Amino acid sequence: MDIQPIRTADDHAKALRAIEALWGAESGTPDGDKLDILITLVDRYEDEHFPIEAAHPIDVIKTHMDMTGRKQADLAALIGSASRASEILNRRRYLTIDMVHKLHKEWGIPADCLVLPYELEPPQRRRA
Repeated sequence: MDIQPIRTADDHAKALRAIEALWGAESGTPDGDKLDILITLVDRYEDEHFPIEAAHPIDVIKTHMDMTGRKQADLAALIGSASRASEILNRRRYLTIDMVHKLHKEWGIPADCLVLPYELEPPQRRRA
């Protein structure tokens, strides 16, 4: 097996081509083993060179709501108040541990996606 570390963009492209050629190889065969190793190397290279930032907790909630057809009223029913739901979705109020627990338990949103620190939006100035 002639597999080398992936250090450059050219190495990455070459590994991707090799993965494409080996795709569907049966696990436990020499080609399947080579595919597994190449995928591991590509994952490591991509994690290092193309990191993906964690999503903002409020964006996670909004995306979940969009995907499941839930509305702001559903969030209000879950956390106990329409005004609180509005403040949360507009980034004017932080999620509490109780809210995170309910979102995780009732809606199945992973808690680790909701407990990331974030900044609130600055208060809007009222016009005189």
